[in-house]
Amino acid sequence: MPEMPEVEALRRFLADKLVDKAIISTQLVAFSALKTVLPPLDALHGMPISGVSRHGKFLDIDAQGVHMVFHLARAGWLVWRDEMPDKPLKLGKGPMALRVRLSDGSGFDLTEAGTQKHLAVHVVTDPDQIDMVATLGPDPTDELFTADDFDALLTRSGRAQVKGVLKDQRVLAGIGNAYSDEILHVAKLSPFLPVSSLSRPQRDDLLDTIRTVLAEAVDATEGLGAESLKDSKRAGLRVHGRTGKPCPVCGTTIAEVSFADSSLQYCPGCQTGGKPLADRRMSKLLK
Repeated sequence: MPEMPEVEALRRFLADKLVDKAIISTQLVAFSALKTVLPPLDALHGMPISGVSRHGKFLDIDAQGVHMVFHLARAGWLVWRDEMPDKPLKLGKGPMALRVRLSDGSGFDLTEAGTQKHLAVHVVTDPDQIDMVATLGPDPTDELFTADDFDALLTRSGRAQVKGVLKDQRVLAGIGNAYSDEILHVAKLSPFLPVSSLSRPQRDDLLDTIRTVLAEAVDATEGLGAESLKDSKRAGLRVHGRTGKPCPVCGTTIAEVSFADSSLQYCPGCQTGGKPLADRRMSKLLK
């Protein structure tokens, strides 16, 4: 799933490619992807693009006050084309969800792999008309977001596990499964640790770690096109998706906890004092 660093990189890429060009046409292929009715999708046609912004993991293309806001979900992606093909797309075929053609002949496709379709496209006059945008928590990379704000946020979360708090978009916007694993590894914290047990120095250190890990990931995308961002993300991960491999810090074998539809990875040596975390799914298989 694209998270804040990849979405921010896409924002920068699209801002460079889109601003001052007009949307000439759109072709919706997967009708389930469009989540709004008014304004209609064709309200974007002929409109010059004035800016591209980001709300957590949502991208927002502003065409003179009509906003195309999209979320790539778990398996979605953006494919940029310097020259768009003339052949019309077949409805409901393959991973294609939406095609956007621009005034200079370029454009992009929104695609989604797999059978579960969660990619979402909204056309609105105000991004806050989208419930998931309106209820987003603060962006931890925002300079206006202070250590005191973070402390108050964690206090409100009570005994919730720190991994879940980092992933909750209503608490903090932009961090998902992969970067929460990375952040907790660098901070040397167990993903199951209750946030109420964190001291103020630990909370301050965690915020610094969040900002450092995300900034390093964004910096790693500098100069990359949309087609290279997935590989850049995978190459920079220390523990996420690396089950069974040695920790790059201490050499301990990276472990995993599996859930119904996801998993987390961590280093027992760095994060849990050498103790493995309970993996309920694996425990059931072993019975």
